[in-house]
Amino acid sequence: MEPPTTAAHPRLVRQRGRESVRTAGMSGHNRWSKIKHKKEASDAKKSKVWTKVIREITISARLGGGDPNGNPRLRTAVDKARAQNMPTDTIDRAIKKGLGDLEGVTYEEFTYEVFGPHGVAILVDVMTDNRNRTAGEIRNLLTRANGNLAGQGSVAWMFKKQGLVVYEKAAVDENKLTDAAIELGADDVRSEGDSILVVTSPKEFETIRDGLKKAGLPDPGSAEVTMIAENTVHLAGKEAESVLKLLQALEDHDDIQNVHSNLDVDEATLESVA
Repeated sequence: MEPPTTAAHPRLVRQRGRESVRTAGMSGHNRWSKIKHKKEASDAKKSKVWTKVIREITISARLGGGDPNGNPRLRTAVDKARAQNMPTDTIDRAIKKGLGDLEGVTYEEFTYEVFGPHGVAILVDVMTDNRNRTAGEIRNLLTRANGNLAGQGSVAWMFKKQGLVVYEKAAVDENKLTDAAIELGADDVRSEGDSILVVTSPKEFETIRDGLKKAGLPDPGSAEVTMIAENTVHLAGKEAESVLKLLQALEDHDDIQNVHSNLDVDEATLESVA
């Protein structure tokens, strides 16, 4: 197993005196996201995605109110639902369930910290109506994959919450995007393969995402506030496959909303497992 690396990826632009963001984990994160999006395109995967987005809308409305304009978390969830072509009446029902206007299941959310095989750190965001059931199922997945639950705080410190707005290079004018992102106050803009990543603080994510659209940029391929590993563990071959299979099993679990890891693998390995 190779040691963790903090080597920076090629910088696309200058930063107006702003301290560089440590984004060692973004390359692996971006590759994993692409694989997920490809898998989500199938009907079976789309059904799972809809279920998870509906849960997110419901709990977002419950915690912050039913107006997306005054509830950033709900707005992000609704945007994701629309990107998945979810009907408006389905979105509205999920909001009403969250507000208590319609009868529905009550969900709780929490995060498991996990050490996967070969020392890979994993954060698992859970949303469930039955904590005991979900806990048992996740422990079984980890046991089969030679992973284990970690103590509180033993994994989370390795990650930083950041906003990511990702564009395909072929769909955007790089100079226009760069200038607009800097003007809006983005923390960084990076070129990775066939993508350009705009990095923001969580607080400024919506402002910058919306500002880029107002500046005439096309809709991004993805936009989210997520957890990015500040240091990565690069694996290859069978070691990489064992971790990727665990990550996929966690992603496929109905009660798991998001999976974040500090794994870094090449795209060919990702494709072979996916």
